[in-house]
Amino acid sequence: MQKTADMIDVPPARRLLDTASRLFYAEGIHAVGIDRIIAEAGVAKATFYKHFPSKDDLVVAHIEEQDWQGRAYVAALPARQPREMIAAILGRIGDAATDAGYRGCVFLNAAAEYPDPDSAVRRAVDARRAWYRDSLHKLCAASGDRSPAITAGLLVALSDGLLEGAYLDDPARVPSLIEEAIARLLPDA
Repeated sequence: MQKTADMIDVPPARRLLDTASRLFYAEGIHAVGIDRIIAEAGVAKATFYKHFPSKDDLVVAHIEEQDWQGRAYVAALPARQPREMIAAILGRIGDAATDAGYRGCVFLNAAAEYPDPDSAVRRAVDARRAWYRDSLHKLCAASGDRSPAITAGLLVALSDGLLEGAYLDDPARVPSLIEEAIARLLPDA
């Protein structure tokens, strides 16, 4: 791949991560080799290994960046009542699921490709899931839910189902399913 003028301004590590993220999501992590990532990013093999000692290190960086983006999205939400905040967080699923090219949840896809719970990739996925569950737990508790841990667990399971169901079924149904789930799991006080 020949470097274009706009590629030259992008640091090599950023090009590698952006290229890998695009390919991993579109084709699957194990289906994409480092030689292809290196070629499409327009960097030398030595540059790849300088920034990422192994492909798994690149995959972890990809997962951590996706996690950071999700956390930043939640942090940027305007202050709302806990129930409305939960609805806004789950609403992001509806937004993602209706995007062109949606291919399921980045974290669930990665977990399926890395079944060993002790792998660095799975630990990165697990850290994301723990943050998500904890965030929902805090919001459920703040809403006065009498069983916030259970409700948060149900919301995580719902999220997983919606993320995968949107890929396998009709993504247009996701927003109404979220609305109905919120009404049933978090009734108005």
